[in-house]
Amino acid sequence: MEQEAELKKKLADDLKQAMKSGNTVKRDTLRLLITSINYAESAKQAPSTDADVLGAVVKEVKRHQESIDAFKLGKRADLVAKEEAEMVVLQSYMPKQLSRDEIVAAVKEVMAAEGAKGPGDKGKVMQQLMPKLKGKADGKEINDVVTQLLSQ
Repeated sequence: MEQEAELKKKLADDLKQAMKSGNTVKRDTLRLLITSINYAESAKQAPSTDADVLGAVVKEVKRHQESIDAFKLGKRADLVAKEEAEMVVLQSYMPKQLSRDEIVAAVKEVMAAEGAKGPGDKGKVMQQLMPKLKGKADGKEINDVVTQLLSQ
């Protein structure tokens, strides 16, 4: 049996601390995240790895960002503030985000290793790159960099 993901243990410990300290925003956010992780575990019928947990965090951050955008359009400042506070909690569990220059360097490294020359090699490059950069950079930005470098 695989050992439980370290990040999941940290989330559970932080949830207990938030409950003890009365931090309702952190408590509610972590409960939602842990529920999402548990649901994913039961769906795939296997315990989560740190990569799975990180994927869930990234997914929740994206969902919160979409909600913030929608609430701004609806002029709901109260809900925007709530979502932003929850997103800050979630982002504290994500690794440092890579700069565009770091993404370009990683793409060039994979392109050299794969011998990628043109747009037709995009699939090979993305397949190697995404597991390396998961959670460290936005997938859309990675896609943009790969497309740009392969079309030169």
